Amino acid sequence: SQTVVPALSATLGRLLAALEALLPPPERARARRLVREFGAPGGAGPRLQERLRRSRPAPPRLPEWPWGSSERLPLPVHTSAGLALPPRHWEHWRGQLWFAARLLSGVLDYREQLQSRDPPEPWVQAAFGGCRVPGSRRDEVLRVPPGAPPPPFVTVSSNGQFFLVGVADPSGRPLPPPALLAALGGLRARAGGGGARAHPPVGLLTGQQRREWGRSHGAMMRDRLSRASIGRIQRSLLVLSLDSPVLAPPGGRGPEGVAAQVLHGGGANANSANRLDKTLQLVIGQDGACGALWDPAVIDAAVVSELLDHALEHRWRLRFSVGPELAAQVERAQETPGQPGVDVDVHCFSHEGFGEGAGPRAEAVVQVGLQVAFYRAHGSLCATCEPLSLRRVLPGCTDLLRPPGPPCLALARALDEPDAQPQELLALLRAAVEEQESRTQEVLSGRGAERHLQGLRQAALAAGEPLPEIFLDPAYAQATHFRLCTLQVRSREGSWPLRGPLVPDGYGVGVGHVQAPPPGHPPRGPSPSGGGAGLRVAVTAFACCGHTRAAHLGGAIRGVFDQLGALLRGRSLG
Repeated sequence: SQTVVPALSATLGRLLAALEALLPPPERARARRLVREFGAPGGAGPRLQERLRRSRPAPPRLPEWPWGSSERLPLPVHTSAGLALPPRHWEHWRGQLWFAARLLSGVLDYREQLQSRDPPEPWVQAAFGGCRVPGSRRDEVLRVPPGAPPPPFVTVSSNGQFFLVGVADPSGRPLPPPALLAALGGLRARAGGGGARAHPPVGLLTGQQRREWGRSHGAMMRDRLSRASIGRIQRSLLVLSLDSPVLAPPGGRGPEGVAAQVLHGGGANANSANRLDKTLQLVIGQDGACGALWDPAVIDAAVVSELLDHALEHRWRLRFSVGPELAAQVERAQETPGQPGVDVDVHCFSHEGFGEGAGPRAEAVVQVGLQVAFYRAHGSLCATCEPLSLRRVLPGCTDLLRPPGPPCLALARALDEPDAQPQELLALLRAAVEEQESRTQEVLSGRGAERHLQGLRQAALAAGEPLPEIFLDPAYAQATHFRLCTLQVRSREGSWPLRGPLVPDGYGVGVGHVQAPPPGHPPRGPSPSGGGAGLRVAVTAFACCGHTRAAHLGGAIRGVFDQLGALLRGRSLG
């Protein structure tokens, strides 16, 4: 598909609308002037827009998400998104391996079905076999070339070690679960069976700051043995992480503990060494904590949720040359206080949802509700983003959806008014939801503002020009400081969507829409409300930040959802 370059005027209009809701009145006039000068005939905007148009079909190289973060923060928590499945229960490690074999078989079958379509689903080549490669300035996302045969193996990580496991027969067809189980059982013994690690946990290096991991990666690529192992991991279809049990508090871990383990592995002394930079990773814990991680620059939550729903229905250790220099880096990674997971605060709760009043607009109602909840928790709106797949127009890439600020702000203020009438509130909610849905369709069709703005910025850098003033202004920095990063998924599994904060003083919020099972099919996991549908909400924040607490925002979200649910009871958004 050919990339759409949105109209410059539309993108600048979206930017202005975002700034109107975020900036105090004295700063709005300056922001309007900068936007007007940037978009004026003869200004930098039209010139950069023309460069973007002339560069086609180059726009698939538009910046990957997240947009060129200067902090180059670790991939776990900060960038990777996840889904935590309802906990599984088995009494022995053989149950873990059997479930892993079944899940892997189902994922491979799903991939086979999509590839056999005419034409094949184009995003499959990006999702399976993809991998991030750390660079000195920004990451590169590797993908399987179009038309290339799929890799016949996956990477299995266990106890900080990595193995290649063949998953296809000589004809290229996926192996059945019993054959996969035999392969997984053989490598468990070689990995140490959850005991002490026999080899340095080099996987911890991928959880470092991206610049630091990039330096270690460069050193490893200069060694022939390590370069070969890294290459095999990068070419494999996906990563299957067989996690060891995590020590639980006396009362049990609850959904927060399971969510944290899937998202980051639990730290250097738990399973963080099993996490890698692959586009798709499956997590199967010996203690029943299961889920998936993915790179939101390549695929989105809807794809992964559909994949897991399908999968649940239906040995070769890689060696690395660890010399004194790399051994010291691994040792520092084990001792780093900032290892992913050490500082993440997670709060989970279930909610009955909004009933029939929301109708098919539940996702839009949720996003509007999250804006109101942040306003209630912090006294103002903030820059918010939700990654959406561009598979209809640019397979294997995503853009960011920014909720509409002004109508959400109007609703937030009205909901706090004790004398506000239900019909007035319903009208404000309807206006915000309609604007949210309009923006969603705009992004899905490739006409989103966020990717376009970054494309204009990168066009200036590529041409060696000074950045236009609009991109250097504090107002633009505030508009792109995404304190709220969200994720929504529909699933029959009752999964917990997981999204880490994107900035140090931010939140990640995942909302799972539990779908009622088809008639005659009992739900596989407990539903939030005891019925067949509802919401599962997971909120994350960094514990070191004194301005954010996951439970604080979670309480505000629950209160707003209760309020919107009561407003929609007996009423419809139409």
